[in-house]
Amino acid sequence: MLQRNVSQTEVRRNSSEPLKLELTQDLPGVPVLPETLLRMELMVQEPSIDLHEMAQTVLADLGATLQILRLAGREYGDAQNRPARIEDFISDLGSKACLEAVSQQAVIRDSRQRAIAAFWAHSREIAQYAKLASENMPEVNPDEAYLAGLLHAIDLLPAILGWDCRGAGPTDATLAGLWMAKKWSLPQCVVEFFFEAHLPDSETPWPGIVRTAHEVASRSLINCRFERHLRPHMHGTRNLA
Repeated sequence: MLQRNVSQTEVRRNSSEPLKLELTQDLPGVPVLPETLLRMELMVQEPSIDLHEMAQTVLADLGATLQILRLAGREYGDAQNRPARIEDFISDLGSKACLEAVSQQAVIRDSRQRAIAAFWAHSREIAQYAKLASENMPEVNPDEAYLAGLLHAIDLLPAILGWDCRGAGPTDATLAGLWMAKKWSLPQCVVEFFFEAHLPDSETPWPGIVRTAHEVASRSLINCRFERHLRPHMHGTRNLA
């Protein structure tokens, strides 16, 4: 029997002070767009649920995707037999448990709202182009390419969401992303991406796919590694590529 251990995390909604975290604490819940919550709530009330439609709703929202993957990480860990797709997670864990996971916190209605919206939009666009880039790569799973693109900049979440992670993880951005991916037991493609993102040559296709996605995506002020390298004039940095 699956353990329904979705934890409720209290986040300060009306404070500009960072939420201080200890090394032993789990990281707070990641915000989810209100429209995502509404669509999922309506789906759960239906007599039958279209798993593909619910999965697409989740995958269009960085926060919802992370919350379900975190739930899956708590249930399965790094087990080899864990489901491979969001549809499979929803089917196995149950739609109500997944809805509970994504309902922990809607998007914060304060000064961070604009930054959150921009970050979510950038992540979704990179994910879409990453999936397109993988279509001509027979050895690459398009669903994994999408996840690598969607989660390529999760190391920026603490700064955007106001988490004070001093003492709770690495300070280097790439290592912080890898630490978060492993702490949350995210899919192997995401772990591999962060493990190789800082290397000049990689053994897996994920950094190259994400780089290609940035080259064709809209310009963004999101301060992720690939934007800094591709458009240094927008970030006040030199192109190190």
